[in-house]
Formats: sequence, structure tokens, C-alpha cells
Amino acid sequence: MNWFFPGSGENRSPRFLSSVFDIMDPLIITIVILTSTFVLLVFSKLPPAAIFIGALTLTITFKLAPLEESLKGFNNPGVLTIGALFMIAAGMYSTGAISILSEKFIGRPRSVIKAQIKILPHIAFGSAFLNNTPLVAMMIPVIRDLSRSCGLDAKKLFIPLSYASILGGTCTLIGTATNLVVSGLVNETLKRGDSDLPYMVAVRMFDLSWVGVPITIAGLAFLVATGKWLLPSAPPASRLEEQASRRMYRVELSVEDTSPLIGKSIDDVGLKKSDNFALICFHRGGERLEVTPKTLLEAGDTMGFSTDITGAQTLWTTIGLKPLYSTKEQKVNRHRHHLVEVVVSRRNTMIGQQIEKVESKERNFEVWLVGFARGVAAMHYPLRDAVVQAGDIVLLEVKDTFFYRNRNETEFSMTKKLQGATIQRTDKALIATVITVLMVFLVAFGFMTMLNAALLAAGAMLLTGCMTLNDAGRSVSFSTLMIIASAMGLESAVTASGLSAHIGQFLSALGGDNAYLALAVVFLGCILMDAMVTNVASAVFMFPIAMAIASTLDVSFMPFVITVMVGASCSFISPVSYQTNLMVYGPGNYTFVDFVKIGIPLSLLVGAITIFLTPIFFPFQV
Repeated sequence: MNWFFPGSGENRSPRFLSSVFDIMDPLIITIVILTSTFVLLVFSKLPPAAIFIGALTLTITFKLAPLEESLKGFNNPGVLTIGALFMIAAGMYSTGAISILSEKFIGRPRSVIKAQIKILPHIAFGSAFLNNTPLVAMMIPVIRDLSRSCGLDAKKLFIPLSYASILGGTCTLIGTATNLVVSGLVNETLKRGDSDLPYMVAVRMFDLSWVGVPITIAGLAFLVATGKWLLPSAPPASRLEEQASRRMYRVELSVEDTSPLIGKSIDDVGLKKSDNFALICFHRGGERLEVTPKTLLEAGDTMGFSTDITGAQTLWTTIGLKPLYSTKEQKVNRHRHHLVEVVVSRRNTMIGQQIEKVESKERNFEVWLVGFARGVAAMHYPLRDAVVQAGDIVLLEVKDTFFYRNRNETEFSMTKKLQGATIQRTDKALIATVITVLMVFLVAFGFMTMLNAALLAAGAMLLTGCMTLNDAGRSVSFSTLMIIASAMGLESAVTASGLSAHIGQFLSALGGDNAYLALAVVFLGCILMDAMVTNVASAVFMFPIAMAIASTLDVSFMPFVITVMVGASCSFISPVSYQTNLMVYGPGNYTFVDFVKIGIPLSLLVGAITIFLTPIFFPFQV
């Protein structure tokens, strides 16, 4: 077979591969890669990050663009800004600021429409100033718990949650990754200073608000008005078999002296009943009371619950409640404690003793009793009367030292740390909120760039104890950043291969000489590209096409910039087109068609408003 490879020695194969790559049409290769990427995103179970990295790798392998252009997303300020904003959101969550604001502004709605009216505007407003991806990540458990405790259909809340965050992101420059990336492309274009460019200026913090705010109001109204028919419904199903198979714990908690729950009713705070727990006893001043949903909580009130493991975690993390029984007084740094599930071993020194007496005798053993299970059903008598037996399953709040002390499993066997359950450090909530507001203020009034302000805010949260270094590291969704950076690299291949020029010529022909029709074509192109790839890829793909159309028509590029930002951001039709859609796809147990059914009419509504309003605030002729 040596005759097949020209040349000799070790250079034969590389030279052959190089010649093969040279004769293959870059345009066809790019189309194949984009098509394969779309097919894999829709039909495969591979992680989206892996698909995009693989696609970028192929563009580099076939040399569809210069290497520095293919990798430009990995040092893009917009991508770095998104990573910093993940940490800001983590600081807001770990201090309980998000939970406190949620309880204050959302409460406990009793119908889907009321829940949508209370939730969606606040999500949209928050998304205008915080990156919507970490915000949705924080709100998913809030929505899930709210739907369980209030008996709401979660399927009618998760898609609106994602869409509201997308709509709100169109209101400011920092609302979405798309806005930041397009703004970066505008700045890079201005730096090059090409003489034949259409009129273009840097996008300021609230330039998008002129179009984004009306879009958001109309979009939210549409979701609330049509959600009953266009959003899917969860099939009715009995939970009796599921409940019968669950182990139920008896959990007893008391209201702290400084609890924000004081003065609120049992019903308002959602402690009466949910799918995962039920209130079975209530004591005040040592006496048992018969409670109603309107009973107001007071400091020192104690409550007993029958709950599964999920409900136990929810109750334990509720701000203002603490375990009733402990071997030592609770300290202020409960945010460093862990919730563990343990099995009492046969060598446990407390076997045969009542819980009430263990508390008084073993003051040096630092654990806090959260729940107790023996058998399947929750105990019908108080925990203080329970006698410890080998094999009892116990939920404990513990410090880090517990894991070292129990390393030989003398007292407890089968120790299991429950992941995702943490106590929020509410004493730092105000500090975290002030830092976030200050960050937005510095950017809004042009004192510094978003990246600079976000990095400073993240550093301030670390220095003030709003979050730990580990929390900051875990908060960054590196898969999201890899998708965005890879998508920018794919855009380079699309441009260098000539595909964008061909599509641009086609879209320009559709738009003709009418600037409004050209604007509609650009918006439609963004929507179609959203469905094929992602919102960021759509933005970077359509940016040069929109600029070419504006140049051909000899009009200002600014209305096209705004249209690209809005069109690429408003990814409603496909679950794979936007990260927040993917995030709610699993929890909501949706299908691809669920997004199409409500996404198409919402996209048409947003498109009509964008095309009408954009030229009013950003005229074609300057």
C-alpha cells in the first residue's frame, strides 16, 4: 500500500490527509457539521456541551477557519462575564436573599394563574439585571416546592419560568449572554473602523429597554392568557402506591426567636401540608394546640411532621426553623452544617435510652436531631419518648467533625450525606443584595464594564462571607460556558466557509429594498437559527448577515443590532435553542412539541412588536 501515499517515510499520511482536506468543499463540510449538530441535539442523549465541542473540533480539524478565530470564544469578555455572573447568583442564593425575596413577592398562590401573575413579572425583572441561566437554576427548586406545597401543575409553570427569564433578558444589555456577545461584536467592529460600515454605535445598558419592556409585558400577558390551552397539563395520577412505598420520618422543629415566619399563618408559609410532608402536631408553651390554616406562628412554637426524605430536606432548610432536640446549643454558623441520614449501629452507646434523656446526658456529642424513622410509617408519639434501638434510621444535623469522629462507624453505620440540602446564611442576605445592586449601578451609569463590575462583586461576596470559594467554583456552569464559546467558534467557520454570505444573499433577496421587510427577514433568520443551533450561535451567525443587509440598503445598522439581540434571545420554539429551556425540559417532563405549540405564536408576537417599535427608537436614517 506504500504506493498509495506520495512521498516517503513518516510524512506520507499527514500529507495525504492534508490533500484530502484541500479538495473537500468547506461550504459542504460546514453544512454537514451544522446539520449533524442539530440532529444530535434533537435526537441524541449526548450532553449539549459535548456535541458543540465535537462540532468545534471538526471545524478545527478541517481548517474551516483560522485557529485563533475558532477559539475566540474562549477569551471573549462576554463569556467571562457570564461565568462571573454565575458566582453573583450563587452569593444571592447561599445567603437566602433569593428565598427571602421569593417569599416576600410570591408567597403561596392557590391557582396556576395566580402563581404565574406573581412569579413571571419578578422573574422577568430579575433576568433584566442577573444572567437568566443561574436565576432559572435557582428558581427551579422554588417552583418545584411551590407546586407541591400549593397543589399546582408544575407543567404550567416551568416553561413560563424559562420564557419569562428570556423575555426579561431583552430589557437590558446584561440580561442575556446573547446581548453581551452581540455588544462585544459591535465593539470589535467599531475598533476595526472599516470605512464602508453602516452607521453603528456601542450599545448602552438600557438601549434595549425601549423595545424589550413592551415585548416583555406583551409576552407575559400572552403566557398568562393562553397558558391554560397552549401549555401541557400533568396527567392525573394517584400517589397512594408511591406514598405506601416511601419511608416516612417524624420530624420535629421549632420556630427560632428571630424567625421571619413569626406573625405569618401556617397556610401562608406552606407548612400545613404538601405532597412530601404533613403537619401532625403543634405545641405552644408546652401545650398541644389544634391548628387551622390561619393559625399565626410565634417564637418557640414546635411542630411535628410526617415526611419523606425530600420533605425532610425542605423542612430542614426552611429559613426560621431549627431542630427541636440537640446535644448542644445551636451556633450562628448553621450554614456550615450538613444533613445526614444514619443507621444506629449495635455498638451505639445511646441504645436503650430515651431521646429526651440523651439530650441531657450527652452534652459533648454535637449532633442535632432532625428526624426519626422506625418502619415505614412515621411514629405517632413525640421524639422525646422514643427509645433508641439498633437499626433506627435517623436524620441528623452535624458539623464537619462528625464525619471524622464516626469514621470507624462505632455509633452509626451507613452514614449518608444528603446532597443539595444546605442552610442559607441569612445574616448576609442584605450584604449580598447591596453588592448586587451596586454592581448593576456601576454598569448602568458607565463607571466600569460588566466584566469588571461582576468580578469585583464576586470578590466582595467572597471577602464578606456571602459565599465560600468552593461555592463560587461549584456555581459556575462550565458546560454552559463551553457551549457558548464553541458556538462562537462555529460562527467563524460559517463565515470563513462562505455559508453566511450565501445565506445573507438569500435573505437580502427576500428583504429586497424595503428596510422593514429586511428587518423581518433578519428576525426570522435569528428564529430559524435558534432552532438549528443555540441563541448565541444564532446571534454571531446573523450579525455579519444583518450588517451586510444594512450596508446594501445604506441604512443605520442599529435597528438591525437590536433586532438580532431580540430575535436571537427569544428562543421559544425549541428546547435545545436556549439553556434555560433545556434546564426546565427535564423537571417539567416536557416533549419537543410542548415548546413548539406555545413557542411559535409567542415568537410571532415578539417579532411583530420588534419590527414595529425598533425603527421608531432606532431610525433607519440618521
